[in-house]
Amino acid sequence: MPIKGGLMAPHPPLIIPEVGRGQERKIQATIDGYYKGAERLASWEPETVVVISPHTVMYADYFHISPGKGAAGDFGQFGAPQVSIKTRYDRELVEALASCAEKEGIPAGTMGERDRRLDHGAMIPLWFLNHFIKDYMTVRIGLSGLPLSLHYRLGRCIQKAAEMCGRRIAVIGSGDLSHKLKEEGPYGFQKEGPQYDERIMEVMEKADFGQLFDFSEDFCEKAAECGHRSFVIMAGALDRLSVRAEKLSYEGIFGVGYGLCTYETAGNAPERDFLGEYEKKVKRDAEKRRAGEDPYVSLARLTVERYVNTGKKITVPEGLPEEMYEKRGGVFVSLKEEGRLRGCIGTVASVRKNLAEEIIENAVSAASRDPRFHEVEPWELDRLVYSVDVLGDAEEIFSLKELDPKRYGVIVTRKGNRGLLLPNLEGVDTVEEQLSIAKRKAGIPERAEDIKIERFEVVRHK
Repeated sequence: MPIKGGLMAPHPPLIIPEVGRGQERKIQATIDGYYKGAERLASWEPETVVVISPHTVMYADYFHISPGKGAAGDFGQFGAPQVSIKTRYDRELVEALASCAEKEGIPAGTMGERDRRLDHGAMIPLWFLNHFIKDYMTVRIGLSGLPLSLHYRLGRCIQKAAEMCGRRIAVIGSGDLSHKLKEEGPYGFQKEGPQYDERIMEVMEKADFGQLFDFSEDFCEKAAECGHRSFVIMAGALDRLSVRAEKLSYEGIFGVGYGLCTYETAGNAPERDFLGEYEKKVKRDAEKRRAGEDPYVSLARLTVERYVNTGKKITVPEGLPEEMYEKRGGVFVSLKEEGRLRGCIGTVASVRKNLAEEIIENAVSAASRDPRFHEVEPWELDRLVYSVDVLGDAEEIFSLKELDPKRYGVIVTRKGNRGLLLPNLEGVDTVEEQLSIAKRKAGIPERAEDIKIERFEVVRHK
């Protein structure tokens, strides 16, 4: 069996004595757990250690795998340049991993290297590991803004690549937990912080990896975690394998959560097909949504599905409510995938002869022309959640008291630049946040006051 096991590990720089200068002793349980985990990993005698780090190169729509013969780094940015790490990359495994990802339709590879130096998310676990083993190679992988299920699928490719190369490998999912555990901590407090840490440690100490998909994007963002996607990739590398899981430690002394668990493989376990179970749930949820959707959402979905599968737009179908044929207006079509925005395109005022045509055009654009995202692919269709906003007329306002982010959307205009933000969006709770985002979308300076502000209401179909 090529996959020998995995290690869930944090990466606080102060855990290195030359950086912490005594402060590290406050997280002694984490230090003790780290040494135990590293020693166990070394006992598996891996030829290659795959390190998944949130602090190496990261792209929104691509997984970066570090290229070349190897890399080095030090802790100079943390005041300890004398502490350095050097590693040799497993180029054969890198090539096999990139090839497997391509066959699976996963955007991953060695393009886009911006900084060859090792990041602290990789160096810290390697620093501990080097106390017990020296003669090993590494593969370093970054995260992406793509869905969690795609991170898991990349993890499965690690397993396949190891089999192709005949390598004994261990996988390290490097990542801290919430950064929002304490008011006096460096990042402040958010109630989702301790909630996230409690949930993730329960999942990870039981190796109940299927639950990793249940953490919503909004919840993770509010908790300010940095390791969730690392853990998902590691879980994918352990796909359908029996593992002996052990929680080594958890601490949140400095307002940031540090968790350590080990996973030693113990044979095949076809029943631990977490992605398969998740895919079944996705299909059930999609069928349920389709059964309950209204004609506006149904038209947007049918449009996207036809366009993605055939490259052709549907014509306006018969049997829609009369208002969709007779009325005109601005329309925004929004797509979400696993809680994350996947596309949103719309028109402030009508440009087509009716609402139905407006929805069709904007649904195609949301799926294929939103510059923030790559085009929707067929395998994503069951995962998409749609909403259609029909905009009312905009009216200029002269006082912020006339705004309500839950009821009104805003349009901000300055010198020909215009930014629009829909109402009632997750995470946008104040007028100030709403205006700030609208300004950024328009390229208007944050402090600019010579702006025109308009408000509008919407009818949201979801």
